[in-house]
Amino acid sequence: MLATILAVSVLSVIPPLLIRELVDRAIPEADIGQLTLLGVGMVAVPLVNVSVGTLQRWMSAKAGEGIIFDLRCSLYTHLQAMSLRFFTETKTGELISRLNSDVVGAQTAITGTFVTIISNLVSVVVILFVMVRAEWRLTLLAVAALPLFVYPARRVAQVLRGITQRQMRHNAAMAAILSETFNVSGALLVKLFGRRREEAARFSTEAGMVRDLGVRQALIGRWFFAALGLVGAMGTAAVFWVGGYLVIQGDLSLGTVVMFSSLLVQLYGPLSAMSNARVEFATSLVSFERVFEILDLPHEIVEHRDPTDIRPVRGEVEFDGVFFRYQATGNAGLVPANRPWDMQEADSAGVQATRPWAIEDVSFRIQPGELTAVVGPSGAGKTTVTYLVPRLYDVDRGRVRIDGVDVRDASLGSLEVAVGVVTQETFLFHDTIAANLRYAKPEATQPELEDAARAANIHDFVASLADGYETVVGERGYRLSGGEKQRIALARVILKDPQILILDEATAHLDSESEALIHEALERVMVGRTSLVIAHRLSTIQAADRILVLDEGRLVEEGSHGQLVALGGLYARLHHTQFGRQKAPAKG
Repeated sequence: MLATILAVSVLSVIPPLLIRELVDRAIPEADIGQLTLLGVGMVAVPLVNVSVGTLQRWMSAKAGEGIIFDLRCSLYTHLQAMSLRFFTETKTGELISRLNSDVVGAQTAITGTFVTIISNLVSVVVILFVMVRAEWRLTLLAVAALPLFVYPARRVAQVLRGITQRQMRHNAAMAAILSETFNVSGALLVKLFGRRREEAARFSTEAGMVRDLGVRQALIGRWFFAALGLVGAMGTAAVFWVGGYLVIQGDLSLGTVVMFSSLLVQLYGPLSAMSNARVEFATSLVSFERVFEILDLPHEIVEHRDPTDIRPVRGEVEFDGVFFRYQATGNAGLVPANRPWDMQEADSAGVQATRPWAIEDVSFRIQPGELTAVVGPSGAGKTTVTYLVPRLYDVDRGRVRIDGVDVRDASLGSLEVAVGVVTQETFLFHDTIAANLRYAKPEATQPELEDAARAANIHDFVASLADGYETVVGERGYRLSGGEKQRIALARVILKDPQILILDEATAHLDSESEALIHEALERVMVGRTSLVIAHRLSTIQAADRILVLDEGRLVEEGSHGQLVALGGLYARLHHTQFGRQKAPAKG
């Protein structure tokens, strides 16, 4: 590409040289042959120039688009590897803006600005070389205006860079609003609370800021180009006057002055373009800064250098003196205008941050195949405990082990295979039921899908649909009821076939029939697996081999249902208040 840039720059100075030959020799000497050759050259040079320029454009586009492809994929892959903590602290719209708008801004810098700077720089060097060889005095006069191009470009670049930074922040804010209000949950909330006007006003405020900044940016650019044009006109006028005077005095040929008139256009054009390119490059750097601000964020969950493959998994789970705190990830600079995680951090000496421990000195062991229920009041740390097993978060102190292996030493691939989770909030992609099930096992056959659906008590419902397993579930599965979504999510985990099963039983708000179907399916699924269940139902608790009682992040009680009721502690109080009205089915 650099070779083609050099070729185009050399070809661009040939026409003025041909004009000088035409004026100084061919016409005065009445040389028809030379006149013909010069005419052919005038046609041939643009043809070659266009051909080489097309090749240059193809090369630059291929290189630039390839770099942006790599950058975009690297950004997406990097974000996918971030911990769950990162996504709980960052607005989705902000990330989408970085991945789309900011990467496009970086693309403009690579495919446009970068090539423009190099090609214009080469052109200026080649043109100045030809001009100096032809007449050094006029060349010195022409470049005397060069400093007038530099200072305005530097000043305008600083101003436009600041404007661009503000534009991108407001664009990201618009993306965040769109992401929050255009998903099904957000749109439903807006309608239920009658907040359409307020949300439209909020969006209009951000869009108005982008509009006003765009107008200001356009005006600054207009005045900048007007100033560059005036400087170029002054330089051209000076060269014409001095050149004309030298021709009258007999010190210079007319052809040289005519050649200089063409070369000056080619000189001031690249100089203006380079000045503008500096402005564009300064604003494009904002895009690069925002992209690399994400790429430079360290991963919290990092695979061990020599990871242990824990397969085949027996299913023993152990917590050994575990401490964990939901603290900031150090990404406060990511979205300066919206920092919900702003708080004091623990210092290097290990002083506790302002936020208390979510899990504090928790130790227990679950034997392979055991069903363990986790109970406790709201905010006790039940979900946090379940998130530490599949390593969605890393502990601050202590260890979480599977089959005696610290999960931080286990390979992420084997850990993902070993642990299956059904979360409290079921998420389905806007795709078919079959595609949502195959998310757990892409190569699954249709009989395997149906077997998993039968085990989850959802096959008969799916079979009754007009499109069966090809039915599209809608955004976040909103075309399905809560019980239907929950059973599809359960079928998805069954298809994965993990040895360790973690369940956050989200059945409290389901109808009795859906609840019964899900619990019947769970009883089948948990057989032969190590199960850790956040229990909301008395029958599940009573069926558990062991019950862990959490309160304010501490494990305060542990034992069977009968033992804990007889103990008369927190579990007994929870049993009488939260579970007392539930009728436990007779054992047998």
